[in-house]
Amino acid sequence: MPIEKTIVIHRLCDKRFMAENEAGDRSVIDGNDPAAGLRPMEMLLAALGSCTAYDVVDIMRKKRTPLDSYRVEVTGERAEKHPKRYTRIHVVHIGSGEQVSEKQFAHAVRLSHEKFCGASASLNAEITWEVRLEKSASG
Repeated sequence: MPIEKTIVIHRLCDKRFMAENEAGDRSVIDGNDPAAGLRPMEMLLAALGSCTAYDVVDIMRKKRTPLDSYRVEVTGERAEKHPKRYTRIHVVHIGSGEQVSEKQFAHAVRLSHEKFCGASASLNAEITWEVRLEKSASG
C-alpha cells in the first residue's frame, strides 16, 4: 500500500505562506521581496540537500564511522523559460570524522543519491554530487 503524506499550505499574507505537516510542524515559504523565509524553489533545493544528508548521516552511523562535522551545499541551475525548472543540480557533501575515510563517505553519498533519497528520485533534473573530506579539528 502506498505511503501518503499531506502538507497544507496556509497563506499568511501576499506571497508569504506557511507549510504545515500532519504533525503540526511548520515552515515559512516566501515569494515576497524581500523574503522572510526560503522561496519555493530554494525550498526544493533544501529538501534535496536535507533528504540526502539524513541518509548519509544514518549510513555513516550504521558503519560505525559517524561524522564529526557535516554540511551539504546544493546549487541549482534553472531554465530561462517558464516553468523555470531546475535543469541541473550539484550537491557537495563536506564532512569530517576521525575514523572516516573518503571511500566510506563517498559510498554513503552514492547510496543516498542512487538508492535512498526520495527527493533526488522525484526531481526531473541532472543531479551530480561530490564528496569533500576535511581534517577533523582534533586531527
